Amino acid sequence: MNIRNIAIIAHVDHGKTTLVDKMLMASKLFKEHQQVGELIMDNNDLERERGITILAKNVSVNWKGTKINIIDTPGHADFGGEVERVLNMTDGVLLLVDAFEGPMPQTRFVLQKALNLGLKPIVVINKVDKPNCRPEEVQEAIFDLMFSLHATEEQLDFVTVYGSARENWMSDDWKVRTNDISVLMDSIVKNIPAPKPNEGTPQMLISSLDYSAYLGRIAIGRVHRGTLKPGMEISVVSRDGSMYKTRIKELNVFEGLGRAKAEEVKAGEICALVGLDKFEIGDSICDPESPEPLDPIAVDEPTMSMLFTINNSPFYGKEGKFVTSRHIKERLDKELEKNLALRVEETDSADAWNVFGRGVLHLSVLIETMRREGYELQVGQPKVIIKEIAGEKHEPVEELTIDLPKEMSGKAIELVTQRRGELKSMETKGDRVHLEFIIPSRGIIGLRNNMLTATSGEAVMAHRFIEFQPWKGTIEKRQNGSLIAMESGTAYAYAIDKLQDRGKFFIFPQEEVYMGQVVGENNRDGDITVNVTKSKKLTNMRASGSDDKVKLTPPIVFSLEEALEYIQGDEYVEVTPKSIRLRKIFLQEHERKRLSKQA
Repeated sequence: MNIRNIAIIAHVDHGKTTLVDKMLMASKLFKEHQQVGELIMDNNDLERERGITILAKNVSVNWKGTKINIIDTPGHADFGGEVERVLNMTDGVLLLVDAFEGPMPQTRFVLQKALNLGLKPIVVINKVDKPNCRPEEVQEAIFDLMFSLHATEEQLDFVTVYGSARENWMSDDWKVRTNDISVLMDSIVKNIPAPKPNEGTPQMLISSLDYSAYLGRIAIGRVHRGTLKPGMEISVVSRDGSMYKTRIKELNVFEGLGRAKAEEVKAGEICALVGLDKFEIGDSICDPESPEPLDPIAVDEPTMSMLFTINNSPFYGKEGKFVTSRHIKERLDKELEKNLALRVEETDSADAWNVFGRGVLHLSVLIETMRREGYELQVGQPKVIIKEIAGEKHEPVEELTIDLPKEMSGKAIELVTQRRGELKSMETKGDRVHLEFIIPSRGIIGLRNNMLTATSGEAVMAHRFIEFQPWKGTIEKRQNGSLIAMESGTAYAYAIDKLQDRGKFFIFPQEEVYMGQVVGENNRDGDITVNVTKSKKLTNMRASGSDDKVKLTPPIVFSLEEALEYIQGDEYVEVTPKSIRLRKIFLQEHERKRLSKQA
């Protein structure tokens, strides 16, 4: 059978998942009467809510007798581990670019990985139905980008398809609208090479994992050489060179959105193996007699770490099912199996772990997933990883791009330069400006909030890791101190009203608080303890109803990322299935004072 293996790569929000939807429709995968929603591939709640793809997914469609295996990849650089895994299974990529925005930092990040693996791209310029789009300029910009990434002549000789995934049409010419996306499908069959039929002993690299409650762990990868059959004896070689022999119980290939059993799978096809006991992503499946393992997947190093610990606040166990250190440890170990870019280190305490990842988003998605599964935990301030190179202190540096209206560019430049950012280029696109900076990763923590506030929510930020560079010096952090609850109890509107001139609050009236919880931000530097649980003392002279006249400023409600970026070094974010609270590590005031004297 004819096979094509492709991955779809693009910047966030350029329309990858929508395009996959339309490809599934084009191949008549669904029955006429079947109701199918949008963004079929983003099947977990988190992906749907945020509108981003987090996990790479496989589907296959049949087009005129050719089977096309499609892999939808994440666009965020934080999930680069996902992208690196899946590109190993493909023979070509669809590079999707927005007809107005053009190539963006993440486009560059993922494209570089694809070109290095020698994959040939088909460029799809999407959203040409948008007003002020500029398809021709964008096409030139992509060519320049590939050239700067040292693409080969063959890679530079790419095919370009124009269209709108949302409107369901693709064409060779952006001015000529067609009725469907068959131009793109035909282009894939014509331009993406079919996998080479490598004969010989079986070889396969495990690039992905799946889990079934009935079948246990399932290994997914592309057969590199030879043929695999159910019941066949194989050896599994791990990254460190150790190996064991086992048998394949069952073989599955991808059909549509599901999987189907197969009697044999030849080189070039992507398949799923059932029945292997112990394996990791990056292990090789080889011949038992003469094993020849493939090179394991190389993954970029993490740049950021956070402390994960058990929830020991006065409210622990009220909302979550899993609260002990054993639960959290097991869940982190399970995550390590499939999340390549994650690392977990033990600490001196049995209840705390240092978790390393690509960025705040990468780690916050893990925390968000855990809280939805019913875990309770506390997380410390994000810290960047510092390396010692040639006796000098080095830190991770990132490329930051900001798109925003012209009149607001001054504020953005000021904010970034305060955080040791350097302006590299400034380009005007219509009434918006495109700014590029080089900035230490430390400077990005907490920048998004300030940026959105300063630009009235207009700025669009994206960043990607470049390399480790010498230490850039100190960065000013949040100046304002915290308002800390003096005692546990119910917060009253009467008390909050009397304290409004002290700062901004994070809690609602009638909310339960505990001693040591951060309930607001002080107007000045330094922390102060406040009593928000003080109620109005009633006498027989005063009516209780006169309390309704209190006018309170609405509290600030943090999302998880905002809370992580906001906290200081002596604070934790307490995460439970229903709440996100900020607290001091030491709840007792006398303990905090003693520590500050020692410091």
